[in-house]
Amino acid sequence: MPKMRAVDAIVLILEKEGSTEAFGLPGAAINPLYSAMKQHGGIRHTLHRHVEGASHAADGYSRASGKIGLCLGTSGPAGTDMITGLYAAIADSIPMLCITGQAPTHVLHKEDFQAVDIESIAKPVTKYASTVLEPGLVPGTFAKAFQIMRSGRPGPALIDLPINVQMAEIDFDIDAYEPLAPTKPKATRGQAEKIVDLLLSGKRPIIVAGGGVINANASDRLVQLAEELNIPVSPTLMGWGVIPDDHRLQSGMVGIQTHTKYGNESFLASDVVLGIGNRWANRHTGGLETYRAGRKFIHVDIEPTQIGRVFAPDLGITSDAAAALDSILEIVRERKSAGLIPDYSQWAGQCTARKGTNHRKTNFDNIPIKPQRVYQEMNAVFGADTTYVSTIGLSQIAGAQMLHVYGPRKWINAGQAGPLGWTGPAALGVVRGKPGEKVVALSGDYDFQFMIEELAVGAQFKLPYVHVVVNNSYLGLIRQSQRPFEMDYHVSLGFDNINSPETDGYGVDHVKVAEGLGCKAVRVNDPAKLAEGFAEANCLADEHQVPVVVEVILEKVTNISMGAQLDAVNEFEDLALEIGDAPTALVPMKSGAGVSA
Repeated sequence: MPKMRAVDAIVLILEKEGSTEAFGLPGAAINPLYSAMKQHGGIRHTLHRHVEGASHAADGYSRASGKIGLCLGTSGPAGTDMITGLYAAIADSIPMLCITGQAPTHVLHKEDFQAVDIESIAKPVTKYASTVLEPGLVPGTFAKAFQIMRSGRPGPALIDLPINVQMAEIDFDIDAYEPLAPTKPKATRGQAEKIVDLLLSGKRPIIVAGGGVINANASDRLVQLAEELNIPVSPTLMGWGVIPDDHRLQSGMVGIQTHTKYGNESFLASDVVLGIGNRWANRHTGGLETYRAGRKFIHVDIEPTQIGRVFAPDLGITSDAAAALDSILEIVRERKSAGLIPDYSQWAGQCTARKGTNHRKTNFDNIPIKPQRVYQEMNAVFGADTTYVSTIGLSQIAGAQMLHVYGPRKWINAGQAGPLGWTGPAALGVVRGKPGEKVVALSGDYDFQFMIEELAVGAQFKLPYVHVVVNNSYLGLIRQSQRPFEMDYHVSLGFDNINSPETDGYGVDHVKVAEGLGCKAVRVNDPAKLAEGFAEANCLADEHQVPVVVEVILEKVTNISMGAQLDAVNEFEDLALEIGDAPTALVPMKSGAGVSA
């Protein structure tokens, strides 16, 4: 049996597990692993400016590629910096491996420099966390971590490596190492029969498709099922792109924040709902009385404790989304051949027709710019091949109401945790995961200012993408949520910048900061120049191979549509009255189409 350092075995294991994209920062306690990576040469590493940024980049890479990204850091604060990244990953069922260095085993519990019990800290936000105290346990620990990350509901892991464990020699033969097979529950034929029976018992069935379908790489099968049955599909925020937005059976996102008006209307007209790979998140359902009224629910999810967590469905089945869809499709096709599938063409046609009604107006010419116009121009310029990256704020909510997404893994979003600052470093990871593809990030100014130093990573490693920053110099979502309290308290970010009077009271000069970090930047103040600004950003990113910031100066106060119930969403702006009010709508407004507030 060959003898080698534990870290040399780790690098070979990472390669065999197919996890070869790393984001991190070296340090004294993790330097042995870095020495092994340097010697091996097969693990690509991107040096970050902040370990939290590295964790978000690894997360973004995992979401974009479907592989397992690595985040590396030294002992102590490097591990604690990873916690927000781990939380964002586990909240959205994303596998990601964090590896930390640690003080030598003989000084643990002696308050040694940067020795912290990161295993205990990380356990609540990981599927698996372990400090390896014996060198011989290294291969088995990594094998177990990868198996757990891939089994059931996916999620992240953290492995903590004391420096003496890293340096110790162990007996290890990579040819004898094989990744452990993950375990995934599969719906039986009998369960699939019951799903089909209940789904087809309705006159107006609808499918709610969540991120679990994308995690299972089953988007194609989801679309096939919808087409076989001719029934509409509403993606959740995490499932956006599971069916292209321009597909006739994509009925629009449902929710009280991230949604379309026609999506909510079609859902409220349904009578049977098949939820697959989703979690009935509160921003999706709103008040459960309205959401559930008059409808029967089927819930298929890979995690058994998700079923009944928010409400008890009429039928709950634990299954991987791909396995469930395979079984359901088999039964549907058998019944279709036997002429036993109801005709849902009228219902499907009604849902498609709704996509041409009740559009929100986007074609505003106001200066300062209204945010709706920004998303209109993004739709026009960036196109169907674009992957969007966003996380939280009015920018994300409005973007999800007005942007268009045309395929799985083309909307990368930290949905449940929503950590400010996630967008920029996550976009870098997405670029690593989708080399050569168009990546566009969307941030408000506050999200952008968190972890802004990570732009330098994109400049150093030539990771081009376009970062649209909608700047109203406000914590817009918090300001809007303060309205019931009749206050506007500590949510303004504006000030007179003595070094950049051209910012006109908006405070931080994002153009200068971006340029100082080695990137390119464009500022747009006029809505008529948005398309030109986005086109210029595309050209600059292609030419210089660095992140390009497009700062759009917005009006300071805009309230974005939201509410507490699906049938009571507050509209603060005008709705479209004619086709020219919403020129990039998926289905153009029909002449004389009704508009309701």
